[in-house]
Amino acid sequence: MNSCLIIAGEKSGEEHALSFFSDLKKKSPETHFYGVGGDELQREGLELLYHLKDFSSWGYSGVITKIPFYLKAMDHILAEVDRRGTRTAILVDYQSFNLKLAGKLKERGVEVLYYVAPQAWAWKEYRVKKLSKFVHTLFTIIPFEKKWFFDRGVKRVVGIDHPLWTTYQKELTGFKSRDLSTPVHLLLLPGSRQFEVESLMPAFIESIKMLQKEIPLEISIVKSSSVREELFEPYNKYFHKIYANEELVKALKEADFAFAASGTVTLTCALFEVPTIVCYKTSLLNQFIYENLVSYRWFISLANIVQNRSVFPELLQDQVNGYNIVSQFKNWYYNKEKYLETKKRLSETKQLVRGEGMDIPAYMADVINNSYGKKDLTS
Repeated sequence: MNSCLIIAGEKSGEEHALSFFSDLKKKSPETHFYGVGGDELQREGLELLYHLKDFSSWGYSGVITKIPFYLKAMDHILAEVDRRGTRTAILVDYQSFNLKLAGKLKERGVEVLYYVAPQAWAWKEYRVKKLSKFVHTLFTIIPFEKKWFFDRGVKRVVGIDHPLWTTYQKELTGFKSRDLSTPVHLLLLPGSRQFEVESLMPAFIESIKMLQKEIPLEISIVKSSSVREELFEPYNKYFHKIYANEELVKALKEADFAFAASGTVTLTCALFEVPTIVCYKTSLLNQFIYENLVSYRWFISLANIVQNRSVFPELLQDQVNGYNIVSQFKNWYYNKEKYLETKKRLSETKQLVRGEGMDIPAYMADVINNSYGKKDLTS
């Protein structure tokens, strides 16, 4: 039986993989898939060597403490690749780990499909050389990326529909935005990592207390299953509705505004035309490294990066406090023209995340099947 390694080392990576995995299995039914993923990929049939919760870390300080684990995990994964005679791997995002793994897989003659290009245009541009050497095909999801990588030496680049479009397009078809409701429906999206909830929830609640003095609010929250419930317990009294991960669409369709951690979810908010205040806080070590070693000084939220303009306010580090969140909220709430202009810009997001229209699962299946026959796919 053919085998294919899949590495989706964090929740957003699993969501990306879910956009193609079901169809890929149908198009390559003789292939056994194994690797790293979460509960949903496991339910779809991925044999887990590691659960993505084991791989979860954030920022430099989080990664440093887990280096021994990552080294051991990489050795184990490569041993399984050798034992199973695997000839194809699909590496999903998760740049630091997957780029190192890609080089070791290339040494073994494994064809590497890299799904969701590293943001080398933001920092560490030298990674482009690794991609050009190690990767069979690079899949990009942001409009300008295909040309950017191709111009720098990655010769097989495929611009694809953003996985969020693939996931939500049925819900977005015929979707109509609505005016502000009374009370205002405010959705909290504090993230899928422990540190995000710990650092952002106090500021979110502080802003809610301030807003409730003059604006009627109905507060809802999406709680990630990867975050311990006790982190939410001090705030549960403020929530009118609580949604699970899989209820995100329902929550967004009912929301007038959102407060969100920076991440993939900000693009989901844009697709569902929900004006969102994006917040990001990290450790002092990570902040120091970013400010002194990273040259990238553009948007941090995926919604703004895709739009290539500021549609969502971004609050970073010490800017994340009740006063600033409230000020940004009022800029929309008391200025209907600005609110509607933002909604109009957000309505354009759906077109911006469309790719070339290629059947990606079929393409992947061809690479998997032909890797055993060594048919040349470069033409």
